[in-house]
Amino acid sequence: MDTRLLTTFVYVAELASFTRAAAALGYAQSTVSFQIKQLEAELGAKLFERINHTVALTDSGREVLQYAHRINQLSEEMLRSVRQEKRPAGHIRLAAADSLCPMLLGTPFLEFRRRYPDVSVKVIAAETSEMYWMLDHNEADLVLTLDSHIYKAEYVIAGEEKVRAHFVAAPDHPLARRQEVDVRELLQEPFMLTERGMSYRRLLEEHLAEQSLEIRPVLEIGDVYRICRLVEQGAGLSFLPDYATAEAERAGRLAYLSVKGFDVDVWKQLLYHRDKWVSPPMQAVMEYCRSCEMES
Repeated sequence: MDTRLLTTFVYVAELASFTRAAAALGYAQSTVSFQIKQLEAELGAKLFERINHTVALTDSGREVLQYAHRINQLSEEMLRSVRQEKRPAGHIRLAAADSLCPMLLGTPFLEFRRRYPDVSVKVIAAETSEMYWMLDHNEADLVLTLDSHIYKAEYVIAGEEKVRAHFVAAPDHPLARRQEVDVRELLQEPFMLTERGMSYRRLLEEHLAEQSLEIRPVLEIGDVYRICRLVEQGAGLSFLPDYATAEAERAGRLAYLSVKGFDVDVWKQLLYHRDKWVSPPMQAVMEYCRSCEMES
């Protein structure tokens, strides 16, 4: 079997388009169509359904795609073992929660650039629902979420970590001196939060809604570190993940509040679509994301 046919098949499957696959491969569309017909003839199975200009994998196509990924991975391993190792090279699209971007682009990124100078990364800030759409439509290679724990058969979990979050206040705030605070009393205070619908903000509102409660912030902004500074200065309270507040809490610049009966589980998860081929540059970016541990 000509592995070039499998490569063309993978491109069509991941891009869901003969036209986009032809552009990505530098082929004429007729060449792509001919190669797919060759592969279908050789396998004796229909791999794609073409209805109203849409392209979708058949059951046989989904099965072949799994084998194609494995064959491509084995081909990569074979090439690396019989010739001098080449550095990974390519462009990876990483969709991430906005508040995780500072963690990704900290000092360790300089070491990543030194080790993988030929790998470029496009970081796309997005909400979790947008990330799912991007994975499903091959608009992102990887996503790094900060949300509730995700279990979906379509996605592979490449890494995960539970993240704690706390209500925070300035250390001289009256509530900071209390051993325990009732959430209803807490909501009387001015709050500064990330934008509505963003990861742990949404989880906070869902948890409050279960108790028929609502929070109305005086400030909404995506920069968790800016919110942290404002809380330190006494501008109000917030609900933030510990990786953004741990240093200030240890230094005594802000305080964690103990809120009665309030516990929100937040997870950082690195995901990719099960039909996605894990290329060497994608593997390098996954290893980097897993190495970016949060402070707790």
